Amino acid sequence: MTDVPDYGKTFALWRAGAGTTWQGYTCHGFVEGLADGRLPQKAFLHYLVQDYVFLVHFSRAWALGVVKSETLGEMKTCATTVDALVNHEMSLHVSTCAAASISEEALFAAAEEVENLAYTRYVLDAGVSGDFLDLMAALAPCVFGYGEIGARLAKTAAPDTPYGEWISTYGGPDYQDVCRTVGAMIDGAVQRRLGAEPADAARWPQLQVRFTRATALEVGFWDMGLRGA
Repeated sequence: MTDVPDYGKTFALWRAGAGTTWQGYTCHGFVEGLADGRLPQKAFLHYLVQDYVFLVHFSRAWALGVVKSETLGEMKTCATTVDALVNHEMSLHVSTCAAASISEEALFAAAEEVENLAYTRYVLDAGVSGDFLDLMAALAPCVFGYGEIGARLAKTAAPDTPYGEWISTYGGPDYQDVCRTVGAMIDGAVQRRLGAEPADAARWPQLQVRFTRATALEVGFWDMGLRGA
């Protein structure tokens, strides 16, 4: 895949460093099922319920980013992302599940699958035990991966796929703007802490491991979704 959205220098480096793990995430069978419409609705709803619970913890992790920030700009981006998650992205899950008679109360109370627990606690631990860059490296695969997937599927998905609303949410201009804003913020944060050539810094391999591990956990999340079929 050559048509990759530009979400900044840091993302490009982390994406390349993740290698085949990144491709396994963004071109997973679950994703391709969204594109051609063959994904069973039962699997999609199972994923949405779990993703709603995931976003609760993901929002908490971004709120932790406010605490770990060193600049007002970092604080503003983290706070804006929390607002986008809590007040906008989660509404997609609520409306789609409501059509299938799954209430928001049931979503919030849903028992977490093991893959969900592993991923969300990994991200939160990165922020609690590490610094701002550790947290961003763990958060980035979800933000940028969904942006890349959405941008690709917006161009290639079957016009009659029943998952068009999901695709338009992540492939649309609002979410793409979020990815570019977060990417610029991370670029600034990395340069501020590691210098103009961050890949040469002693800490870089550790951050790459954070990003790649979180990407692998995204693969597990898709696997979990398919298991719900």
